Amino acid sequence: MVAVVYSGSKTAFWKITQNGQVVAHCNTTGLNPCFVDPKTILQILNKKVALVNNAENIKKIYFFAAGASSADRKEELAKTLASFFKYSKIVVENDLFGAAKAACYDQPGIVGMLGSGAHCAYFDGKKPVNNNFGLGYILGDEGSSNYFGKILLREFLSLKMPKDIETKFTLTYNLDRPQILERIYNKPQANIFLTSFFDFFTHNSKHEYIRKLIDGGFEKYIETYVLPMAEKYNDREIHIVGKVGAELEDRLRLVAGRYDIKIKSIIKEPIQNLLKHYIN
Repeated sequence: MVAVVYSGSKTAFWKITQNGQVVAHCNTTGLNPCFVDPKTILQILNKKVALVNNAENIKKIYFFAAGASSADRKEELAKTLASFFKYSKIVVENDLFGAAKAACYDQPGIVGMLGSGAHCAYFDGKKPVNNNFGLGYILGDEGSSNYFGKILLREFLSLKMPKDIETKFTLTYNLDRPQILERIYNKPQANIFLTSFFDFFTHNSKHEYIRKLIDGGFEKYIETYVLPMAEKYNDREIHIVGKVGAELEDRLRLVAGRYDIKIKSIIKEPIQNLLKHYIN
């Protein structure tokens, strides 16, 4: 058996295969080693029947994870996984590598990530080329779902929302100022909390106010991440991977067009393409 896993900070997608066919699958909480400690990872794994039942039969795992950006983080995550999947050879790479493989396979291209986090890199056909992006949800991630969560909460707390949107927000989340600030500053995994507000954008994307927030976020994403790569590697196709880009594709393509950026493909769930690549 071979397992292929793609994990953002919010959700990890698991596919278990045998002889090229998917025989089991599940989703877990994202296993970002920057935010989730080894003990918690093992607790998460033990709650999934599909993983428990197949743990001893899986011989190889390809694991692509947000937060696995350094050798130490990769080693730490691989060691934790090995204590659960005792007979597996485990390969851990970061989620950008997985996104690049899903979008480009073995061909060069520019790959942008636009999900719970944001990133962009040139992929030379073998690995993403290092750059200064990927600053995380506090210093970066412009255009991501946690970025949009920050913008929405800031608008709500600053009393800048139109009345109809404020009413919808209050009815949807039933949160007040003390609760929001407590959750952001005094509770763990504030990034996941911020990401949880993204659905409000998709459900209200036709509203002019929300549409302006979306376009503003995508403008920052294009200017911060995509334009530098497009100017440096202007002969390469551009691909976007992640839920935010996929679910707001029309707005993303429209904003990109304002910068003369043409997006070749937008992939919501890279796990499917990774399966094709690693089990064939």
